[in-house]
Amino acid sequence: MTLYDEAFARGARHADAPLRPVGLDVAPDGAQTHAVMSEQDLLTVRHAVRSATVAAGFALVDQTRIVTAASELARNAYVHGGGGSLTIEVLGHGARGGVRLTVRDNGPGIPDLDKALTDGWTTGTGLGHGLGGARRLMHEFGVDTTVGEGTTVTAVRWNNR
Repeated sequence: MTLYDEAFARGARHADAPLRPVGLDVAPDGAQTHAVMSEQDLLTVRHAVRSATVAAGFALVDQTRIVTAASELARNAYVHGGGGSLTIEVLGHGARGGVRLTVRDNGPGIPDLDKALTDGWTTGTGLGHGLGGARRLMHEFGVDTTVGEGTTVTAVRWNNR
């Protein structure tokens, strides 16, 4: 069994799972959770997400969309949240498949989510397109944030939608 076959088999068991934030200690069987605590971790996350999109049967353009969204969300957790984690779930394969990303940090939270989702708004030195751009690249997108406690972003992209 190849790595991709194994990832597909694991992900297929969660194809009908509801969209919800997933904690590190309760990640479903087959999910991959990666620490996001360094620049190297950001690279590792990009490679892992790329592998998951291949396993789910996404075309190259959609693979790139998902990897870009994951990279932006992971970088936000690293830069603004002081580090965190990214959980990747393959939700089936092919036309009925998808990939769910859950990015979590225990940082300061987002005081004004509407502003944070607006292009050009940033609290750092970036361009301010990360969160809103990631939302546009995915089919489903949710943010759970509490000031002083942290942020969880859950995003799903379905194949052939």
